[in-house]
Amino acid sequence: MLLLAFASVARAGDGGFVVPAWPYPGNPVSPGATVPPPDATTPLRLPGSDQSFTLAQVRDLFATPDWYPSHHPPMPGIVARGRKPDVHACGYCHLPDGQGRPENAALAGLSAAYMEAQVADFRSGARRSAWHGAHLPTDLMRASAEKATRAEVASAAEYFSGLRLTRRVEVIEATLIPRVIESGWVHVTAGGDDTETLGQRIIEVAIDYERHELRDSVSGYRAYVPHGSIARGRTIARSGQGGPAHACVACHGKDLRGAGVIPPLAGRSPTYIVRQLLAFRTGSRSAAAGAPMMPVVTLMSVDDMMAAAAYAASLDP
Repeated sequence: MLLLAFASVARAGDGGFVVPAWPYPGNPVSPGATVPPPDATTPLRLPGSDQSFTLAQVRDLFATPDWYPSHHPPMPGIVARGRKPDVHACGYCHLPDGQGRPENAALAGLSAAYMEAQVADFRSGARRSAWHGAHLPTDLMRASAEKATRAEVASAAEYFSGLRLTRRVEVIEATLIPRVIESGWVHVTAGGDDTETLGQRIIEVAIDYERHELRDSVSGYRAYVPHGSIARGRTIARSGQGGPAHACVACHGKDLRGAGVIPPLAGRSPTYIVRQLLAFRTGSRSAAAGAPMMPVVTLMSVDDMMAAAAYAASLDP
């Protein structure tokens, strides 16, 4: 059994509150390792899709690989291709059907007004990561937000708001989990029979990492959470830490499916939810519209955030 060290943290200025490292996996490269150029000739395919793309095409941030074009309406140009050289294709990270991945946000079904406000917050600096080191998914989003025009943002927001979110995360309570490594800003099972202690973390992995790497929006994820997380999260969501006014359902709806511009939480990536709670807790998300979150997160420990996220992720959107 391999035990992971849990010492990697970033400290916020809020009374020594510690931001854990596990919600922000990186993409470490071994010293001296060389990365071959992507194959531009071999067509790649996925089960259930009649499309094919080369690895070079899959890695092109200005050309969204669309494996299932029948699963969604035609993408506007800013979603499908972005605008070179400044704005990456929205669909590349968030996927053509808006389902997103653990390292970024699912956009399907969010209100257009909410999405436009979030892009404006990225542009102004009112929405930042709680992690003070490099985190490429957040850095890419901020860079595109700074350059996107209002018309481009409105076009993307209108498109994604018309899509439907599906739950792609299987939430499993565990003590021991398969050994994981960091790759491509997500956790990946290392293979073999080695295990490690989960501890007080949420570890979210792609069930099929190859399909994840090909940006398959159908392939799912598995989130390992500590025992008792879902029941504890249900209590937090329904009753709050400081009373009903601080309960998640007070704003996000009784089934956590959102209300107006208040976003849904049900069925979303638990890792993503924790990152947002950490951002509110540290003041990294400081827009006026998020002010009601401040008294809520002030009462929450990281364990509370994990539990609430595990419960929300276990629900159907």
